[in-house]
Amino acid sequence: MPQAPGSATDNVARVVAPEMAKQLGQPVVVDNRPGAVGTLAMGAVAKAAPDGHTLGVFGLPQVVAPSLVREISYDVERALAPVTLLVWTGNVLVVSPSAPLKSVAELVALAKAKPRELTYASGGCGTPSHLASALFVHHAGLEAEHLAYKGIPAALVAVMGNLVEFAFAGVATALPLVKAGKLRALATAGAQRLPALPDVPTVAELGFAGVQLNEWYAVAAPAGTPAQVVTQLAGALTRAVNSTEVAARLAQVGLYPTATPGQEALAALIRAELPRWKQIVREARIRAD
Repeated sequence: MPQAPGSATDNVARVVAPEMAKQLGQPVVVDNRPGAVGTLAMGAVAKAAPDGHTLGVFGLPQVVAPSLVREISYDVERALAPVTLLVWTGNVLVVSPSAPLKSVAELVALAKAKPRELTYASGGCGTPSHLASALFVHHAGLEAEHLAYKGIPAALVAVMGNLVEFAFAGVATALPLVKAGKLRALATAGAQRLPALPDVPTVAELGFAGVQLNEWYAVAAPAGTPAQVVTQLAGALTRAVNSTEVAARLAQVGLYPTATPGQEALAALIRAELPRWKQIVREARIRAD
């Protein structure tokens, strides 16, 4: 697990693991190893015995990491065997409800009226919240300062306290605060609207077509894991995620089973995302420090 306990990725794993254990007939243990944009955990997976007993839960940050981190101990495409996509979700652009900002247009206008004065928070360098914000700032032509916090909960506290103007946050974390009236949702960063927030438009809908960040979580095994083992694991994970109880628990926090599970779909996604984010990191001047 490349993130700390309580993170969105960790929550996915801990919801899925018990049902996966039932499917496989053996225990499934979640081992948290956060650090270095998730490369510490995935490096451990890459070096593990290819017997199907060590798996890594990973997502967009670990695919972007090769473009952000100078030295990674493994090659994403060569050292890891894709197993399956688990779920997808999105990031929500939020502001304080006490702020005089009711729309993305108003936020953009304020940022352009006060260049280099506005700040935005993230859950850390290289996280989806950082990537979504950097994409938005770049495509909207804004000049704003990035403040990286130790986790998205701390970043959202800063937004609610008006210490920063805005943040993008995973819907799993932002949704309860939006429903409670502690945050105001202006838009989402994905290619489509979120079922959990159907009335909130995407940033792309509002005229910024380049701002598309689909957050996803998947599972990989060490390269060399036998094909039949990978197939067995993919089947168990897919059944677990789509089970009635697990799907309902995930939907409560804005996480949805992927429509395209399996090794081939995940491998294709990784092949597409690696060069895409290399270009985005360069153009938007995204940094990991």
